[in-house]
Parts: sequence; structure tokens; C-alpha cells
Amino acid sequence: MTSTSATITIDPAFEIGQIDPRIYGSFIEHLGRAVYGGIYEPGHPDADEHGCRSDVLAIVRELDVPVVRYPGGNFVSGYNWEDGVGPVEERPIRLDLAWKTTETNAFGTNEFMQWCQAAQTEPMMAVNLGTRGIDAARNLVEYCNHPGGTYWSDLRRAHGHADPHAVRTWCLGNEMDGPWQMGQKTAAEYGRVAAEAAKLMRLVDPSIELVAAGSSNSMMATYPQWEETILDHLYDVVDFVALHTYYTLSDNDIPTFLAQSLHMEDQIRTVAAVCDVVKAKKRSKKEMLLSFDEWNVWYHNRESDKVSMRERPWEVAPPLAEEAYTMVDALLVGLMLMTLLRNANRVRMACLAQLVNVLAPIMTETGGGSWRNTIFYPYLHAARFGQGRSLRAVVQSPTYACAEFDAVPILDAHATLDDETGALTIFAVNRSQTDTLELAGTLRSSAELEVVEQITLANADPYATNSAAFPLTVAPRRVEGARIERGKLSATLPPLSWNVLRLKQVPA
Repeated sequence: MTSTSATITIDPAFEIGQIDPRIYGSFIEHLGRAVYGGIYEPGHPDADEHGCRSDVLAIVRELDVPVVRYPGGNFVSGYNWEDGVGPVEERPIRLDLAWKTTETNAFGTNEFMQWCQAAQTEPMMAVNLGTRGIDAARNLVEYCNHPGGTYWSDLRRAHGHADPHAVRTWCLGNEMDGPWQMGQKTAAEYGRVAAEAAKLMRLVDPSIELVAAGSSNSMMATYPQWEETILDHLYDVVDFVALHTYYTLSDNDIPTFLAQSLHMEDQIRTVAAVCDVVKAKKRSKKEMLLSFDEWNVWYHNRESDKVSMRERPWEVAPPLAEEAYTMVDALLVGLMLMTLLRNANRVRMACLAQLVNVLAPIMTETGGGSWRNTIFYPYLHAARFGQGRSLRAVVQSPTYACAEFDAVPILDAHATLDDETGALTIFAVNRSQTDTLELAGTLRSSAELEVVEQITLANADPYATNSAAFPLTVAPRRVEGARIERGKLSATLPPLSWNVLRLKQVPA
């Protein structure tokens, strides 16, 4: 094994912005076993009084997920929210055209709110602007947020929820530019209906914040003109524009796969630039913020998903999009988390899609146990230690060329500083498949620092996975050797590794 070196310079004055904890949000959609058999499974040995799995709740609380987007996703564009409230035995069973399954509606709005309370997270609700529209949207806000004395708020009270749910954040539809979406719209069509929905929803509850549906991904033919057109209608009435992206390892090309975070960086900067163009056109003083409310690794070509939807349609909660994530998948997730942090001044919310079973850090067996997928660990570390201020780390690293990029840094690193505790955290990924990386850091701090620990996630097999039988094949470990001498940090990063260097101030 050979080694190479890279440097990082960190100064508390190099501030990007305060980190909104909601950047570590997640997502639950009525897709596959995310809900049924995932967060909700009455009759399971670990089910609570509401039918929710307490073993899953415990792992979600371990992640300290600040916000969870619900109920979709593609599902929401054909969803009648009224089907999911009231006595369960009276709820209709529907065909879900988004995923070609059968929806029992046993789990709906109130069950999700109860689950959020148990999970110690906040709801981020999406409204259907595909097959429904502004009337259903304003009624749902009234049902959830109005105290009482009106038809919809009193209906909520009759359903056993006297206090309003006080949902703060609402998504105005989902991926409305996509031909796969029920009720697909042109940018102008979506801009108009979303503006009217926003108006009515805010008339019901002026305190809410709203997220406009941006392009489904940056490969869409209408990207980024979609953002410019919808914001011509929506700039004054929404708070966020949504971004979505997923990446896939193709042909075992690990170097190109691990460079996809550069693509994500470009997507953020492009959408932010479009927002600023509209801001200038409107002579507005408001800065539009970004919500990266779907992002992850997704292998769309799983044959079992295609067989299920083609040969066994209309099943209830079939296993769909259940990824056995690998070591390199975890590395890209870590790189994407650093990309979000690097843009914390504009990206104030983000949702890892999804949370349980579907493209998930948490996996379960129906009727059985649960375990942590490989991507769980960078997500956990970032959410737990990446708080406070995002700092602009200056990295000097060797680079490599790949199929899509000419100069990809072998080292990607980012730093956060929690001023309340004095904790400085450095996240770092070594993209090299062969070389150990010797990291040298210059720490320009007014206080003396010392190393608390170095946490490393690595495995000799880049395709190693975790499973119910072997849940700790890929798991983080503490390593020795990182040290600080006279303000200089040194640490060793193994090939293909995710690393967390935790530093603290030495008491005076």
C-alpha cells in the first residue's frame, strides 16, 4: 500500500453560515415497506400502542432526525388525504398508480403525526397538486393546523386530536415536471396552481413556510428553465425551492461514482444562481433558500423491483427499492453530506430519501429484527457532530481524472464549529482506492485544541454490505494516531474511507 498527502487549513473566520439542523432531515413515502413493515407494523413484537415499531423508533431517535417529509414523493400526486383519517375500518382501499401497489390507508396523517412525536422529529407535509389542487391543499392545512370551530379542524378533533398538529413546513407538490408524475404540468401551469395553493394555504395559516417543486433532476430537458419560470409566479410566496438527485454506480467505475458530489455541488450553485436572477428581475430583497429534499444513492435497475411491478402488481407493501448499500455507497453519502454543509448558507433543509427500508439507512425484516445499512454511519456522524457553523476549509490535494471530471480531489474535507461547546469537527473522505492519505492540517484557532477521537468507516472490500445476519460488516471504529502539535494536525486516512476528526478546546 502506498501513501500520498494532502493539506487542510481551517480558520473560524472562514465562515459559510450557520447550519440549520434541518439539513439532516429524511423522508417517508408510501412506497414499498417504508411505512407498512417499516415504521408501522401492528402485531410486531416491538409494536407500540399505535402499531409503530419501537425498535425502529429507537434507531431514528439515535439519528436525531430533525424533520421528515411525508407522504411523498410520487405517491402524493395521486393521494386523497381524506382517505387516511378517521376510523381505520372505514377507510377506503385504493390503487396507488405511482408504484402499482394497493394502499390500505391504515396509516395516514394522524398516525404520522403520532409517529413524529414518538420519533422526536417534525413533520414536513406535501400536498397533492397532481390529481388534486388548491381546495384539498387548504383543507389539509385547516385540518392539521386550525385550533377548532370549523369543519375540518373539528373533524380532526372528532378523530381524537384536540390540539392542532401545527405543521410548519409544506411542500407544494412533487416533481411536477416529470412525465412519470400523475398530473404532470408545464412550468407555467405548475407556477400558477402552486401560487394559488400557497395563497390559500397561507390564508388559513400565515405562519407556515412553503417549498416549491423544482426540477426532478438536473438531467431534465427543462432544467434550469423550470426554476426560472415557476419562480416568476412563486418568488414572493414561497420560502424554498426543492432540489432532487440520485446517483448510481455504473460499470464498477468507483472513481467516477465518488466524483458525483461535484455534480451535486454544481446543481446547488446553478439553482441558487437562477433564484438570484429572478430576485434581480423582481428587484426583491428576499433571498430564496434551497431544500434538497430528495437525495441518495439509488440503483434503479434492480430486477426484483421490475418483476414485482410487472408480474405481481397491486400487492400491499411489496419490497421495493430496498438497497443493500455498500462501503462505496456510504462514501458517496458522506461526500454528499459535506456538499450540503459546504452550501449551508443556501441549503437550509435536506431530506435523505428515504429513512426505513426504501433507499434507507435503517432496514427491517417484517415480523423480525432491524439493522443499520452502511449509509447510516456518515448520516449519524454528520447529524450528531456537524452542528453550529459551517467553515470554508481550504483543501490542497492531489487529483485524478475520470469519465466525467478532469480534476477530482482525492481528499474531500469539511469543517464545522460549535461555538457553544467549542467542538471543531472535520469530516474527510479519501477517494483513493489504493493509497493511504496523510492529512496535515493548519488550525488557526485562538484556543489550543486537542484531538478527542478519530472515527473511521472503511472496509477492504468496497462492495461490502450489512445484513440482518451480518449487521456489522461495515461499521465505524475509533483509530489512534491523530494528533495536534503547535496548531498542526496530522492524521492518517485509509483508502476509500470516511473519517470524523473530533477536536475540542484545551481548558485554559
